[in-house]
Amino acid sequence: MRKVLVVDDESDVADLFVQRFRREIKRGDVAFTFALSGEQALQIYEARPSDFVLILSDINMPGMSGFELLRRLRERAPELPVVMISAYGDAEKQQQARTLGAVGFVAKPIDFDLLRPCVLGEPGSDG
Repeated sequence: MRKVLVVDDESDVADLFVQRFRREIKRGDVAFTFALSGEQALQIYEARPSDFVLILSDINMPGMSGFELLRRLRERAPELPVVMISAYGDAEKQQQARTLGAVGFVAKPIDFDLLRPCVLGEPGSDG
C-alpha cells in the first residue's frame, strides 16, 4: 500500500482525493493522510517518516508555506518525492518548486487523471 501525505489548507481537498481514489483506497492500493498546514504536515511526517512514499503539498498556505515545508523535508528526507500544487501555476513558481527539489508541479484545479500515475507509483510517473 502506498501512503501519501496531502497538505492543503482547504479542507475540501481531502474529500476530493477520497472521492477520486475511492476504488484504489477500497482495494488497499493507496492510503491518504491529510494535513491542513505545513506545520501539521511536518509533525505528521516526523512522527512516521518511513510511512510515506509521496507528499503532495499546496504552496500558498497560512503560516508555513509549501515551499518552506519542501525545504524542511529536503533536509530530513532528500529522496522523498514531493509534488507541489498551486492555483497559481506561473513559470516562476514552477521553477522555484524544481529548484527546491520538487519532482513535479500540479496546477489547480487538480487534473486527477494526470496525478493518478504519480499517486499510484505507476511506471513513467515521477512519484
